[in-house]
Amino acid sequence: MIIPGAPAPDVRCSRTSCGLGPEWEIHWRNPKIHTADRVKVWLSCGDHRDYFVGYLEQRNFPVSAVAYGGEK
Repeated sequence: MIIPGAPAPDVRCSRTSCGLGPEWEIHWRNPKIHTADRVKVWLSCGDHRDYFVGYLEQRNFPVSAVAYGGEK
């Protein structure tokens, strides 16, 4: 929840120890435990996009990367 007048939340890449801002949204789900309507999102900088996608593809999870749309 965003509260008017409150400081903006710290939005950064989901990779551990990465302090860069997001450029990508990595949409994925684990089909063994998530229904098709449940999609998880990791934020990624440009440097870590391929890392996240590769990690999830290796596990045969449905995954897609879309440009970061900012706060919704």
